[in-house]
Amino acid sequence: MDKTIFESRYAIGPNETKNLDTKGLRENFLIEKLFTADKIHFVHSHYDRYMVGGAMPVQEELVLESIESILKAPYFLARRELGVINVGGAGEVVVDGTVYAIGNKEALYVGKGAELVVFRSLDAQQPAKFYLNSTPAHHSYPTKRVTKGDANKIELGTMETANHRVINQLLINTVVETCQLQMGMTELQPGSVWNTMPAHTHDRRMEVYFYFEVPEGQAVAHFMGPKDETRHLWLHNEQAVIAPEWSIHSGAGTSNYTFIWGMAGENLDYDDMDKYAITDLK
Repeated sequence: MDKTIFESRYAIGPNETKNLDTKGLRENFLIEKLFTADKIHFVHSHYDRYMVGGAMPVQEELVLESIESILKAPYFLARRELGVINVGGAGEVVVDGTVYAIGNKEALYVGKGAELVVFRSLDAQQPAKFYLNSTPAHHSYPTKRVTKGDANKIELGTMETANHRVINQLLINTVVETCQLQMGMTELQPGSVWNTMPAHTHDRRMEVYFYFEVPEGQAVAHFMGPKDETRHLWLHNEQAVIAPEWSIHSGAGTSNYTFIWGMAGENLDYDDMDKYAITDLK
């Protein structure tokens, strides 16, 4: 466990959240650090017991180990499933002896019951950065590699409204079988900065946004909270934010960027959303 850094965060509701100052808001919802050389970071959230992490093997490979104080399980995926998206250099994920080559912006789904998961980079000068999402699972589905070519692509928005973007649905039920985990990647086109606008909530699912490819010196303002009492957090490159079921999740950057969304909850219906008009936001 000396290679794993972790913390656990309890869930709070909208009434508690509206009384938080900026520091309190960041402590509860912002994940500032996910990647450290030859370490695995994890934040365990009590919103749907979602786990958000990052594995960055550089000089040595990293083993996904159980976290006894949180999981109480003999191995990490004894009762969980895992989604992996590589946001760094070329790497490999070894699942119970089977090697999966995972390049930049490629994904891997690992089903419940996989006992030994190992992360490694092919080049220490350009190490892989494996972004990890994990949720409880009730059934074992096959491990599957998913490339951008395999993804279900949706193009939304326009340059005129500064939200021209391409959604790459990577780990969703039309591409790979999962229990409840869904993940995808949205790429903002040059000149566009707004994501997930008009905004929405989904009371049956929580979500996590991970922002990357944010240029040096730039940032993203992430908006959260109920539609009639929104708050914001400033995020920098390779930071993530937890979005509870009751909160909108939207952002605008000082440049274009890419973000990964991950969801878990009651169903796998991607369009199960409560949508709000832009003019309804306060």
